[in-house]
Amino acid sequence: MQFKDQVVWITGASSGLGWAMALEFARLGATLVLTARREKMLEQLVAHIEAAGGRAVAMACDVTDDASLRATADRIAAELGRLDVAVANAGFSVSGRFEDISAADWDRQMRLNVTALAMTARHALPQLRATAGRLVLIGSASAFVPVPRAAPYAASKAAVHSIGETLQIELSGSGVSCTTIHPGFVESNIARVDSAGVFHPDARDPRPARLMWPSDRAARVMVRAIRRRRKVFVFTGHGRLAYWVGRLVPPVARVAMRKVGVR
Repeated sequence: MQFKDQVVWITGASSGLGWAMALEFARLGATLVLTARREKMLEQLVAHIEAAGGRAVAMACDVTDDASLRATADRIAAELGRLDVAVANAGFSVSGRFEDISAADWDRQMRLNVTALAMTARHALPQLRATAGRLVLIGSASAFVPVPRAAPYAASKAAVHSIGETLQIELSGSGVSCTTIHPGFVESNIARVDSAGVFHPDARDPRPARLMWPSDRAARVMVRAIRRRRKVFVFTGHGRLAYWVGRLVPPVARVAMRKVGVR
């Protein structure tokens, strides 16, 4: 029960990695605050956690609305009295040929994956400072390699990495850790959300199935990295390969991604 009596806030908890992390934190004794826009999915997750003997609270929140984020952070303080872990997980992917991606598409991508993530961190930090807590930013291995047909998504995750690097310096000595996590291919609904942010449950996931990690396995290694207060954690074998090749031999990364042609 490594997180017993601790309060964990996860954004984008209604599916995928957010859902899986919630189950893993609950297994380890945490009280979960689960936020997303899809309230029915959150209620199902709360029921699942409570049926297993855990504790969870669903709070509808639009992370792209700063007032909604602030209200959620205030509600956590008022109702639960503390915050120990904040996981900025909400995100989606804009895809398509670069010439076909509009300014509105770029704005929507950056507003959710970058600005909302940064504001989640901003509103969580006062409470995390009081508990010497853990701030977690969810990025992607796409941050480190060129990604054909997904330039906005890759750019947004590169920004997440940069935000994490900055926060690790600014939070030094505060007792608060910042862990930036960059997954490779993991089971999630991200490929079923279109560039307008609309979820299509029956859409085909174009990512390579043979490289896909199940979400529960991903959640276990992610929560372990959070517990250990890792600064940067890149996982899945292909995710780590992308990280090192992209950093050390960029020409090789460009050739490889030109052949792959997809994220």
